[in-house]
Amino acid sequence: MIAYFGVFNLRAVGIAEYAMMIVNPIGFTFTCFALLLFIRRTPLFYIATSVLTVIANVLLYLNVLYYREFTDFITIDTMTGGAGMFQHGFDFGSVPVHIMDWIYWIDLVIIIVLMIAKKIKLDPRPLGVKRAFTAFSFGLAIFSVNFWAGDLLKPQLILRRAQSDKTYVVRYLGLGPWMLTDGYYTHLANTQRKDASKGTLEEIQKYIASDRYLAPNMKMYGIAKNRNVIEIHLESFQQDLIDLKIKGTDGKEHVVTPFLNSIYHSNATYSFSNFFNQVGQGKTSDAETMLETSTFGLPAGSLFAKYGSTQTFQAMPAILNQTEGYSSAVFHGNAGAFYNRINTYKQMGFDNFFDQSFFDNSSENMSPWGIKDKVLFKDSIPLLEQMQQPFYVKYLTVTNHLTYELAASDKDPNFATVDSGDKTVNGYFETAHYLDQSIEEFFTYLKKSGLYDKSIIVLYGDHYGISGSSNKAFAQYIGRDAESFNAFDNTMLQRTPFMVHIPGRTDGRIISTYTGEIDVMPTLEHLLGINTKPYVQFGQDMFATGRQDFVALRNGGFVTPTITLPSLNSHSYYDTQTGLEIEKLSAAQETYVKEIKAKVSTLFSMSDKLNNQNLLRFYTPEGFTPVNAKEYDYSVKSTKKRLAKENEELAARSTSLLSQNKGNSSISDYPTVKK
Repeated sequence: MIAYFGVFNLRAVGIAEYAMMIVNPIGFTFTCFALLLFIRRTPLFYIATSVLTVIANVLLYLNVLYYREFTDFITIDTMTGGAGMFQHGFDFGSVPVHIMDWIYWIDLVIIIVLMIAKKIKLDPRPLGVKRAFTAFSFGLAIFSVNFWAGDLLKPQLILRRAQSDKTYVVRYLGLGPWMLTDGYYTHLANTQRKDASKGTLEEIQKYIASDRYLAPNMKMYGIAKNRNVIEIHLESFQQDLIDLKIKGTDGKEHVVTPFLNSIYHSNATYSFSNFFNQVGQGKTSDAETMLETSTFGLPAGSLFAKYGSTQTFQAMPAILNQTEGYSSAVFHGNAGAFYNRINTYKQMGFDNFFDQSFFDNSSENMSPWGIKDKVLFKDSIPLLEQMQQPFYVKYLTVTNHLTYELAASDKDPNFATVDSGDKTVNGYFETAHYLDQSIEEFFTYLKKSGLYDKSIIVLYGDHYGISGSSNKAFAQYIGRDAESFNAFDNTMLQRTPFMVHIPGRTDGRIISTYTGEIDVMPTLEHLLGINTKPYVQFGQDMFATGRQDFVALRNGGFVTPTITLPSLNSHSYYDTQTGLEIEKLSAAQETYVKEIKAKVSTLFSMSDKLNNQNLLRFYTPEGFTPVNAKEYDYSVKSTKKRLAKENEELAARSTSLLSQNKGNSSISDYPTVKK
């Protein structure tokens, strides 16, 4: 209990979740010890009880130490070396032991002292099968109620939630059930991978060479070479927000995202109006998988959470580092354990991961999903300016996230949202407006600091923001009929913005090509002048000629310029341009959709084979060095020390903004945060 509330950040909200945290150790612990009551031989019973007690204490304390260092829980892979407890920066010379840690061992100490003093005597009589069964049943009943309550608060707690964030399982069921759950999924992964072969990879490589790889458009190839890459992840941001005007509760018309609108229409921006999210259950982590590796997320669960600790990647940060000498980082306002990012990023080759632990976690700086966007951008500057240029950095914003709640102090007094009758929709416009302001402030800094002209800024929405029962309330504001809102309309809500802003360019434009998240990586690589042919990537350069004219949706559906199938299980096809249902497909259309369905199925099948079987371990492109996760340490102390040492040792050769400013911070260039 002390670890739950004093060390682990379990992100509990409300009385029910705190109650679960208090109750969950009881049922599981009672059940485990009750099982030992069935042991009839007295010496064996006491040995087993002692061993189980020691194991429980050791596992708890290891988690405490590991969490202090990495804000993450130990997994089976961590302990066995697959994820590398000792290869992920767990330096026993700097173990974060606290003076009060004796409290985690107090139960063992008391028992040993009492036994030495003969205050505890060993009872040689076995308890009896009936009483043992009663005790076991009682413990199991408590755990069952605990499990039911957890699944009620978070449906599919084990089947789905455990694959996206282990914090859910620890919060609702406890550390023990988490270890068992992790063990189960580790076993499944290992079973699936042990029979993998290089032949399957060769089949995938032939498919990519014949069906997916496209040579770059030479007019665009290398136009951003050697520039910094700043990728801004617009959380839950839909394309419909661009250029959207609403009539607020004050009776006035308000533009929801005025600054992003200006970037979208800038002649320095290549904006895509038919860019679709292609995420599955892994949501944001699926978007990251596609942008960093040009492979799809898994059909169930999150690749980051399920395989990220041991997966072989040939990801964007490693490719940029090895081909063009880029440094890299991710800035994120949430805990590093969420979606197992803290381990996955190491496998991908990110030099730095600045998660929630690097920033001031005071209540005024926090949103329900982590550090507020305005605070994240501003407080990242002392870290960003120490990075060697060119750099590849990604900002994961969190404030514009369900349930779209914004503190009164963060609301723009000159902006009024709607009264739609749906709290989610009302809040969505407010948090999107807040996100817009945070990006405007960041752009102002980039321009004043001089980074703007040296960079390419990529902005993208990761997935939809409004869904389900809120769609009809949202429909009236985006020009759709709430009463006739259908599967096609919902599919069109899967469009998110994608903008490539290159200061100095004047041929920017809005492009109507149908594309998606899987295509981002090869597009950026070609803009940076990097040859993508050696790599296993499923996306196609958005500027290239010969693109296949379909966007594959993770639910098996597709969107083409002419026909849309909302999902694989849908029985209706729609005219993409008019939105009208196609009553009966013509013979030509039948042939066309059959062909597209087969292509979508093959595309997902190939990607899933690659990731589920970890096939990239059988292939290393010429000139590419496999990433060694042992080399990365994301702890706060080590990271800050390393950045400072790097700048100091490089001295005059350092290309960081801080060095270019002769050691003077650029934080004063950041504008005053708007309220």
